[in-house]
Amino acid sequence: MIEWLKDAQFYEIYPQSFRDSNGDGIGDIPGIIEKLDYIKDLGMNALWINPWYDSPFKDAGYDVRDYKKVAERYGTNEDAKRLFEEAHKRGIHVLLDLVPGHTSEEHAWFQESGKEERNEYSDRYIWTDFWISGIAGHPYIGGECPRNGTYMLNFFKCQPALNYGFRHPDQPWQKGMEDPACLATREAMKDVIRFWLHMGCDGFRVDMADSLVKDDDPDKNGTCAVWKDIFGDIRKEFPEAAFVSEWSNPELALKEAGFDMDFYLDHVGNGYNTLVRDYEAGGEDRSYFKSEGKGDITRFLKDYVPKYQATKEKGYIAFISGNHDTPRVKRNLSEDELKLFYALLYTLPGVPFLYYGDEIGMNYLDLPTKEGGYTRTGSRTPMQWEEGEQKGFSSAAPGDFYLPMDPSEDAPTVEKQKADPASLYATIKALSGLRHDLRELQADGDFAVIQGKENEPFVYRRGSYLCAINPSMEEKRVPLKMVEEAFAKEGLHFDYPVSPAPLCGIGKAVITQGTLLLGARSFALL
Repeated sequence: MIEWLKDAQFYEIYPQSFRDSNGDGIGDIPGIIEKLDYIKDLGMNALWINPWYDSPFKDAGYDVRDYKKVAERYGTNEDAKRLFEEAHKRGIHVLLDLVPGHTSEEHAWFQESGKEERNEYSDRYIWTDFWISGIAGHPYIGGECPRNGTYMLNFFKCQPALNYGFRHPDQPWQKGMEDPACLATREAMKDVIRFWLHMGCDGFRVDMADSLVKDDDPDKNGTCAVWKDIFGDIRKEFPEAAFVSEWSNPELALKEAGFDMDFYLDHVGNGYNTLVRDYEAGGEDRSYFKSEGKGDITRFLKDYVPKYQATKEKGYIAFISGNHDTPRVKRNLSEDELKLFYALLYTLPGVPFLYYGDEIGMNYLDLPTKEGGYTRTGSRTPMQWEEGEQKGFSSAAPGDFYLPMDPSEDAPTVEKQKADPASLYATIKALSGLRHDLRELQADGDFAVIQGKENEPFVYRRGSYLCAINPSMEEKRVPLKMVEEAFAKEGLHFDYPVSPAPLCGIGKAVITQGTLLLGARSFALL
C-alpha cells in the first residue's frame, strides 16, 4: 500500500466556495493557494479538490467540457501547476476529482460523436441504432443530434455516458468491453490521468467509480477489470499516485478493482449513516452521536467491522465528516456532539476526510438549487473565514457571491473558533495532531472492538492505545478489568496510567478504583 497514505488526513475543497481571490464572488485556485498555510496548520496534509475543469456548470463541474483545461472562473493551468508546487512545499498531497463515466454534452468528443458521418468518436458514447430506439433500464435521450440514434445518460440530461462497453451485449448497437472503441475510451481516460499526474497532481478521487461497464454482473467484475487495466498502466509510471473511489463497497473497490481507498458513503441505513445522519429515512433521529442516547453502536459495527476485516490488507476505508453531496453534520448535531464524532473519525483505522467548514461547524442552509445542486446546495455555501458581512470569503458584494453566506448572527467563523480553546476547531486540531504523533492511530494501525453494546460506551483498541466514547447524557463506567482481559487475548498487557487524566479527553474522563469513569458526552484515549 502507498506509504504516504498511512499518515494522510484529507481536506475536501469545493473550489467555488472556498476563497475568492479576485473579487468576482466565486472561489478560485489562487484563493486555495492563499489558504494552504491554514490547511497545514489545522493538521491536514492532503487535499481533495472537486472538479476544476472547463465546464458549462450544469452539474457544478461534474459535466466536464475539457478534461485538460482549468475552468476560466478558477484560473489557469499555470495556477493549477503553482498550487501543486506550493502544496508540495508544505508537505501537502493533492487529489483532483476524476469524472470518468460521462462528459458534458458540450465536450468535443460528444460533438463529434453526434454527427451523422462516422468518425473516430462515433462510439466514444453509447448510442442506439435508430432515432426512437430506447435503452432498457437506463436513462436516454434523443432528438438532440443529427445522428440517427438515442444516447445513454449517466445522470442529468447534460451528461452523456462514455462507452466502456456492456458486460453481456445483446443488441447490435451494444459494444463488448474489449471492443476497440471501448478500449479507446479507457486509453483516453488514462491520457487524462497522466496529464494531471505529470503536472504534479498526486492522484484522484473517482466519481461513480462502480458504473463504467453497463449492465455489469452483480460483483461488478467488468468494471473491476477496467480499473485493473487502467491502474496496471498508470502505476508503472506513477507508483505513488493514490486513488479513492466513490463506491462504498471496499471488498470490490479495494480487493477487486485495485483502489487504494474507498469512501464509506452516507447511504440510508448503512453503518456510517447510523452514526450521524440516521434521520434521512424519516421519523425520529436515532443517530449514535445524538446525546439523547437513542442510537446503537452495534448497527455501525455490524456493517463496518466485516468490511474492515476483509480489506485491511488491501487498502483503506475512507471516513468522511461530510462532502459536497451530503447534508452538513451540523444540521442535526451540536458542537459538543460533533466533537465526539470527530474523536471517532480521527481514531479509527483508514483515512479521514474533512469537508471544508466542518472544522468550524458550518450550518446546512435551505437554499434554492444552484448549478444542479438541488438539496445538496445548502452544503456548498462560502467558507466563513472572519467576522463581517463578507466573512473573508470575497471582496465582492455578498449579493454577488456564488451562493449566499450564512446569515445567522452566530454563524461560526475561523476567526472566532481559533480564539476559543474549547472550540470545534481546537478539537479537530488536537485530534489531528494526536493522530500524526501516535503511529498506532494512523491508517494501518491495529484495531479491535473491546465493547460494542447498546447503551454502553463504545470501547476499542488501536494498537496499544485504548479509546472509549460515551455520547449519552448519562455517566458511564468502563471496568478496566474487562480491558485488561481483552488486551491479554491479543498478547498485550494493559498497564493503565495511575494518573486520573487520560492522554486525550473530551468531557469528563477519569480513572478511579479500577474503573474508567466517562461523564456525559465524553471521550478518552489511554
